[in-house]
Amino acid sequence: MPLRSARSGKVPRDAVHHPVFARCYARISVTVETRMGVGGVRERLLGGLSGRVIEIGAGNGLNFAHYPGTVSEVVAIEPERRLRKLAVEAALRADVPVDVVPGAAEALPVKSEGFDAAVVSLVLCSVRDVPRALGELRRVLRPGGEVRFFEHGRGGGRVMTFSQRALDRTVWPVVSGGCHLAREPVRALRDAGFELGPYRQVLMPEQGPALPLSYCVLGTAWRPVSS
Repeated sequence: MPLRSARSGKVPRDAVHHPVFARCYARISVTVETRMGVGGVRERLLGGLSGRVIEIGAGNGLNFAHYPGTVSEVVAIEPERRLRKLAVEAALRADVPVDVVPGAAEALPVKSEGFDAAVVSLVLCSVRDVPRALGELRRVLRPGGEVRFFEHGRGGGRVMTFSQRALDRTVWPVVSGGCHLAREPVRALRDAGFELGPYRQVLMPEQGPALPLSYCVLGTAWRPVSS
């Protein structure tokens, strides 16, 4: 039975179309897994998860190899066609069941309160409507459900922040598939009503020059039990 949006009843397809960026991302992301230490971060991001998990913006599926065996199912949402095809291939190699589904973060094609946990990994920078996407995340999580996040955003002091904002207003979203450098994922989660758990700043690469996209945060949040 196909997964469908609780709002529209339709399965959204190709909500995002960035074919040139998708090709570049698919190549670069594999390289940075080892050279920038992102693979180790994914292990920390996903360690200890269990039950049904929804992953928003799965990209080419690099998280799939890191899900622990305690996860019973992953529903991976990816709007970009080329990346989704690569994610399907990665899902076939995963040790846990992964279902790759077309859809947008702002209108998730799944039922409410159907998941024990959610994963957002380098995706909030590029969604078109962050509050709406996080509202959807709250909808699909059961009360008390956990969010694991690894996101990049604003950081590095006054000069770096100015550079990030300048890039966001000009070329960066155009050349990077809609990515924004100066968003604040922790504040966005808090504003969306999530309870923040432990989180920490991570510089990527951990050893190397600080770039406008180097300032990351890795942490946990929860949907309140009473909401």
